[in-house]
Amino acid sequence: MNRPAAAIPLFFAVFLPMFVAVPALGRAQTPVPTRTPTIDQSLEMRSVAAPRISPDGKRVVYQQSRTNWEADAFETDLWLADAATGERHLLTVAQKSSTDAKWSPDGRWIAFLSDRPAPMAGSPADKKQVYVMPADGGEAQQLTKMEKGVNSCEWAPDSTKIAIAAEAPDTKAMKDRKESFGDYHVFHADYPMVHLWLVDLPKTDAAGRTPPPSDPKLLTAGDSFSVSSGFSFSPDGTRIAFSAQRDPDLISAFSADIYTVALADSAVKKIVDTPGPDRDPQWSPDGMQIAFITSNGSKFFFYTDVRIAVVPSQGGAPRVLTSGFDEDADLLRWGPEGIYFSALQKTTSSLFVLGPNTEAVNQIEMPGTEIASQFSFSKDFKHVAYRGAEANRYAEIYGSDLPATSPVKLTNAGDQLSAFDLAKREVIHWKSGDGTPIEGILYKPADFDPAKKYPLLVVIHGGPTGIDLPAINADQYYPVERFISRGALVLRPNYRGSAGYGEKFRSLNVRNLGVGDYADVISGVDSLIAQGFVDKDRVGAMGWSEGGYISAFITASSDRFKAVSVGAGISDWMTYYANTDITPFTPQYLRATPWDDPAIYSKTSPISYIAKAKTPTLIQHGGADRRVPIANGFELRQALEDHGVPVKMVVYDGFGHPIDKPKQQRAVMEENENWFGHYIWGDPLAPSLTPSPAPAPKPASP
Repeated sequence: MNRPAAAIPLFFAVFLPMFVAVPALGRAQTPVPTRTPTIDQSLEMRSVAAPRISPDGKRVVYQQSRTNWEADAFETDLWLADAATGERHLLTVAQKSSTDAKWSPDGRWIAFLSDRPAPMAGSPADKKQVYVMPADGGEAQQLTKMEKGVNSCEWAPDSTKIAIAAEAPDTKAMKDRKESFGDYHVFHADYPMVHLWLVDLPKTDAAGRTPPPSDPKLLTAGDSFSVSSGFSFSPDGTRIAFSAQRDPDLISAFSADIYTVALADSAVKKIVDTPGPDRDPQWSPDGMQIAFITSNGSKFFFYTDVRIAVVPSQGGAPRVLTSGFDEDADLLRWGPEGIYFSALQKTTSSLFVLGPNTEAVNQIEMPGTEIASQFSFSKDFKHVAYRGAEANRYAEIYGSDLPATSPVKLTNAGDQLSAFDLAKREVIHWKSGDGTPIEGILYKPADFDPAKKYPLLVVIHGGPTGIDLPAINADQYYPVERFISRGALVLRPNYRGSAGYGEKFRSLNVRNLGVGDYADVISGVDSLIAQGFVDKDRVGAMGWSEGGYISAFITASSDRFKAVSVGAGISDWMTYYANTDITPFTPQYLRATPWDDPAIYSKTSPISYIAKAKTPTLIQHGGADRRVPIANGFELRQALEDHGVPVKMVVYDGFGHPIDKPKQQRAVMEENENWFGHYIWGDPLAPSLTPSPAPAPKPASP
């Protein structure tokens, strides 16, 4: 529901030995083949992500996740790989997580963020702080003890300093208020502003002793703006370019502009002041210009293209460079050959280089990894590390020369599920009711027989500017592989509004939310039924966030589905608008507030069609969800109960929009397996989940 902060699917590495699959619920059900992952096994799969290549291009540090059942947490470690041989080893060994690794420009140090128990006296618990460790191995030293933790960090070009973005500590006035009145906040006030600070790297003395780090130097201050996470040093190290908006509230994203601050005197200068958000500044190699991403003044920046622009580093008129590139451009770095960015192209993603003078865009092919992202460059831009995959493969960490000819795989994600039989993914095409071409990913059993008829389950992504790709990733929320092992097909439609297909396609559900989206889904179902291998009497649908909204639309608009699961979905856009933390969403997509145009809010709200609802519906929602407030779930549940439609609502107390802990994700998946097992396959409907024995911890693997 928030395009500026879109979620990214995880891909997985690490070998997982064979286990015998046991039904997750204490009920009679059709057995699932033993070469299918159990729900716990899916949740234990480890992901690799965020590669960072060393300045000399010889080593790559990357993140690898692990599941900590005892702590009920998904945690992350840092690993280090040799870019030539792929030899790798664990770099950080500590409780909780280590993330966001950054090489020092001289290649001697690796800085990272961690919420591990802090050794530094006075450091707040459970807050991310900056740690620094020698790149060749050794103990990590805590560098900061910020009261509210650290959001992000960047090295200075001379490798002696690190800039951090962090929330400022509470003022004395705020501390006094809390002492007198306790905790409360004034809505659209009391904002905790994020600012920039500079930390010196401690120098080892002649005796080999390293003194404690000095207190950070405040670079920006006040309540006139809040700094975003993306910022960068000028090549000469004298200035930092950063993006900031009037406050950290999501509704203030439109106000984000580009600034610089001088390290010598903390003088702040705004250099870009255009309507809509401007973010992620990157310096040209000569320091004379700054590239940044911009909405280019678009009022409806939630779905219009994000552009790359440049501006003189002292300020001036920005110049948009990617007007002819019809997709969001994710700005990476400015190198000798031009400005590098990544972007989706339908169901692939790749690296591009942009000529700042010619505005020519050239795609850099990544052989064998057509779904590539998270690029990182060596100092001379002759080497790159990235996360890559292709259809029916897990994403790995790769290293390559530039231009890429033979990327080297540095991890072994494919080994993780070698004991299991997985579905085959393929990109399919159909036309919606209004003739719009739509794509989706169809999951088929390995022994698919077109002469047979299969149940069909539709799994709908969120966003709406999310996208489904044909690469393999582990199941979360919905046990897709287990559904397929029982003989189902799964369709994941990239309905109108999805990313990867250009601005016009993303705009097709403007003032048409739900209505056009439902038409895209049902036309995909009809297309598969027409091919003769889908059992039209055994079709179900499920999704989270915007996918939950479309699922709710299916519940209220169709009698063609046997079961629906609505995850954190919208039932009433007026209820959503009045309660969400991202109020600009509906005025951008519906072009009005509910007070100005109640008719469009009614037309696009599932609750308006509830009298036609007949489909048994499972509702799942985080109890503290601010993105899609739980009032939407309660409203849908009450309406279905009032109309005599079978409904079950499960509330995950304390969780926001995502359910982001393993035990509760296990519950989400088991509830969905229970629901569709009953309505699609005829299993007994278990009234509640039955606990299974706790899984044994597994050692880390490269």
